[in-house]
Amino acid sequence: MASCILLLAFLLLTDSQTSRLSSKNPKDVKADDFFFSGLDTPGDTANKVGSNVTLVNVEKIAGLNTLGISLARIDFTPYGLNPPHIHPRATEILTVLEGSLYVGFVTSNPDNRLFAKVINEGDVFVFPQGLIHFQFNYGTKNAVAIAAMGSQNPGVITVANAVFGSKPPISRDVLAKAFQADKKTIDWLQA
Repeated sequence: MASCILLLAFLLLTDSQTSRLSSKNPKDVKADDFFFSGLDTPGDTANKVGSNVTLVNVEKIAGLNTLGISLARIDFTPYGLNPPHIHPRATEILTVLEGSLYVGFVTSNPDNRLFAKVINEGDVFVFPQGLIHFQFNYGTKNAVAIAAMGSQNPGVITVANAVFGSKPPISRDVLAKAFQADKKTIDWLQA
């Protein structure tokens, strides 16, 4: 019974954005509810990973509500990385517009098989829903990609941020054992 209540609470929380938006009176809907401007502008990549994701989801275009799609522009500096992450509610399909990217995803346990490939301008790669995946610009020039996702609110969990940056932090004893690392290394990663 408790698991049913938790599941119901989870569904209500994950659907709260959709429910809030779907209450708009159809007579009040305007063309701007289906419009976003700005994907022609590169995102700010001056950060530690050298990438920027400009997400266009239901929060940016209310008209995406219930349509099950969203879009993102990803900008990369040379050697920029979109770190390993998961979309819990969407499959992603990515195409390179400029440059080349080394991309990949890892299957679930017990195999943890890596599927990876270098893709170039015009190439497309698919990342299945819920699997850890990444994109890396191994080139010496900037790269740009567009990703489409099968949810108006795909969500994102960046693996390193979730594991080493949770609030409150995961016990260093747990992480040291999980990663077979000493506690000083875990302390350094959590800093």
